[in-house]
Amino acid sequence: MNEEFYQKRVEMVKRYRSVGYIKSEIVEKAMLTVPREEFVVPELKLYAYSDQPIPIPGDGRQTISAPYMYPLTYEFLKLKKDKKFLEIGAGSGYGAALAREIVGEKGLVVAIEINPLTYEFAKKNLAKTGYTDIKLILGDGSLGFSEYAPYDSICITAASPDVPPPLLEQLNNPGKIILPIGGSSIFGQELVLVEKDFDGRIKKRDLMSVAYVPLIGKYGWKT
Repeated sequence: MNEEFYQKRVEMVKRYRSVGYIKSEIVEKAMLTVPREEFVVPELKLYAYSDQPIPIPGDGRQTISAPYMYPLTYEFLKLKKDKKFLEIGAGSGYGAALAREIVGEKGLVVAIEINPLTYEFAKKNLAKTGYTDIKLILGDGSLGFSEYAPYDSICITAASPDVPPPLLEQLNNPGKIILPIGGSSIFGQELVLVEKDFDGRIKKRDLMSVAYVPLIGKYGWKT
């Protein structure tokens, strides 16, 4: 373990605890455990714990999100042990690794990435950090992945015109989806929490303004 990076990780967690981004012990432990520096390109490792997104391989738009977005997202989802989690937009693989730490060995993490270069980057990162039981899929995330459905929680890491219908169908009763909804530019997007109750009724709640790359796929924005 690199002691310098570990100390930066500890400082990051303290910072996010103090402002309320991290609320639960299970999310705190995950953020302390996963080495974020292993999910960025080597030349940008020094910026791994900065409060900003960092470019990753892809078509020029892909990033690893600013680190505070992950605890915010997982706290809103109330992600727990032994649950099934679907991530749309695997990116660097960092979010899937955090989720795997939270759901544990009896849980399941499925992550889908549409860009082949980004997919290979995530695959390499997850392999070298030991997260080999995450189901990493190359494909159109807006279609979900029905093989492992229903999912208790779904996170979409790119801005969508609306909630993709296949993801609502693949969501458990009850279950939660979190996603940015808004234009294909990074302006005018809102992070939205979608909740399905035991009877399948849907409720949506706006959480905060955000800036994400567009979701590409059948139910996303056209390339």
